[in-house]
Amino acid sequence: MTANQKIAMPPAAKSLLERFARSDATIGVIGLGYVGLPLAVVLADAGYKVIGLDADPGKVNAVNEGRSYIEDVPTDVLAKHVDSGLLRATTDYQDLREVQGISICVPTPLRKTGDPDLSFIVSVAESLKSILHPEMVVVLESTTYPGTTREMVQPALESGGLIIGEDIFLAFSPERVDPGREDWTTVNTPKVIGGITSICTKVAGAMYGQAMEVVVEVSSTEVAEMAKLLENTFRAVNIGLVNELALMCERLGIDVWEVIEAAASKPFGYMKFTPGPGLGGHCIPIDPLYLSWKLKSVKYNARFIELASEINTNMPRYVIQRVQSVLNEAERSIKGSKILVLGAAYKPDVSDVRESPALDVIGMLREQGAQVQYYDPHVPDLDHEGWRMQSIGDPFDVLGDMDLVVLITDHADFEYGRIAKEAKLIFDTRNAFRTRELSGEHIETM
Repeated sequence: MTANQKIAMPPAAKSLLERFARSDATIGVIGLGYVGLPLAVVLADAGYKVIGLDADPGKVNAVNEGRSYIEDVPTDVLAKHVDSGLLRATTDYQDLREVQGISICVPTPLRKTGDPDLSFIVSVAESLKSILHPEMVVVLESTTYPGTTREMVQPALESGGLIIGEDIFLAFSPERVDPGREDWTTVNTPKVIGGITSICTKVAGAMYGQAMEVVVEVSSTEVAEMAKLLENTFRAVNIGLVNELALMCERLGIDVWEVIEAAASKPFGYMKFTPGPGLGGHCIPIDPLYLSWKLKSVKYNARFIELASEINTNMPRYVIQRVQSVLNEAERSIKGSKILVLGAAYKPDVSDVRESPALDVIGMLREQGAQVQYYDPHVPDLDHEGWRMQSIGDPFDVLGDMDLVVLITDHADFEYGRIAKEAKLIFDTRNAFRTRELSGEHIETM
């Protein structure tokens, strides 16, 4: 085919393009978590009818009652769409049998063995078989390794005789949700889309184009899958680098935070990253390992990824070593010490604790005999690997009795000045006190 020849547009594609241009379509969103629920609301904002599907009846009931359980989705906005009939939720795949589009937003965790757990994607693909019909587009948003859409989802969808690119359409579009952000949201974050065929890309792009400000079309599902992994591998590797810098600076007796600020004064050729107690969230600690795992199948060792993961994974243990050192200076041991951990979420000002380093830090402190409590106004309780805790109601009720305060998550609503004044000893893993011009011999930074 020459560059001037046009690919014939199948009737099913033409029909979908026309419907999406009018927002005259019903879209199913499978998985109503941090990615799926905001997406469902944005699609309803665009005028689509949206049916959200989730295996959790609690989430389904909450949506149908107009109650949001995701911080990025205001309850009044959700309730407006539910009341208008544009949005509803279900646990039954049969309710999706007449939709024109489906977005798959299910989890893709790692197993304890370090290999990807794609069981949720497999389950969805199998469940879709009974409701697939001509003039339908399916888009996978769940993060995974390059080749998943083509190798795993396509065969399942074509097993009933429908042909992708002619009867139905399949694409991958990586989610780019960063919980808690107000500047970059589902609406204005550019939406990368790569289809199994170029027509699949056009159809999926048209569906999202009615709701998103910018759609970026790429040549294949593999490019879109790889782009997502590059984004998060870039962050993981650079965070690993600056975390190792923190370890080196501590050995050399150099203030790592001053080094970082000095380097950040360069207006070109440098991007500022900061160290911390470890990586959290569903994406950055996990996504690069999908790529590393996939590359093993082609006999390639992703050395940067493996090294960054090793450094980042060991940061909670480094925090414990520093805690031990800080307490030793105060002639105390971890065992028996009263320690208050500030912040349990993986990042500031959200309630998300997925892969949060606070979980590891608290667990190791407990294992070493510390009397641990935590305070996080966004996370009322924790349930992790056999132990449960509840956030204390008011940190100042216990602060004066604590041997050490360990800041893990620098929430904006912490009363840093009062904490600095009333705490006996503070170990700050985020440099949060000094950035607020709070200092003293009792405040130690990582």
